[in-house]
Amino acid sequence: MTLKLRSVGASDRGLIRSGNQDALHSGTWLVAVADGMGGMAAGDLASRIAIDAVGPLDLATPEDALVAALQSGIEQATARIAEAVREDPERQGMGTTLTALLFARTGSCLALAHVGDSRAYLYREGVLKQITRDDTFVQMLVDQGLITPDQAASHPRRAVVTQALQGGEVSPAYATMVPRAGDRWLLCSDGLSNVVRPDTLAEVLAGHPDRDECARRLIDLALRAGGPDNVTVVIADVVAED
Repeated sequence: MTLKLRSVGASDRGLIRSGNQDALHSGTWLVAVADGMGGMAAGDLASRIAIDAVGPLDLATPEDALVAALQSGIEQATARIAEAVREDPERQGMGTTLTALLFARTGSCLALAHVGDSRAYLYREGVLKQITRDDTFVQMLVDQGLITPDQAASHPRRAVVTQALQGGEVSPAYATMVPRAGDRWLLCSDGLSNVVRPDTLAEVLAGHPDRDECARRLIDLALRAGGPDNVTVVIADVVAED
């Protein structure tokens, strides 16, 4: 038996925004979510550039090359965003988050790359764990012990990111993990994580084994909570197959 990744993705512009600046990739080996910023025209361009840059990584990759592949994809995204700003100076300041998971061809390992405040959660054996750490002002305050995580959730500056892909220097976080059959990954933009509590996320991930239904339910919950932002989710299950 070999471990495989099976995924679906869904996105909604929400109830307030005039357009959708999120982008996603839901593939056989790669899943990714990007949340653009910097005005409508520039934000959706930045997120699309990021997803287009990492999309070609969706192929069978040796486990010892996973992190290098993600690093290369992010370098491509950074260079292309910088070029887009040079082409049109009005795009100055545009950028995007990126959270991407790349599964090894052997099924024995996966790598995660992250910058910004989109998130990756792992639901394993009944427990939901946030794997990524937000690159945000309020997370810095939490780390310094100045506010609690509960206070961060309602802080007026919770949307202020401390780094994103903007065409310049950036320090993404990379990690590798050993997958297990039955693992369920949730990648999402902050349009979900800012309005739906982690315990509710866990309930939905546990209660909706069908990936499409699970994704639709999560988006529905974000909309019921007011849908103040674009909301994007990718559900990726680790399954054992012959």
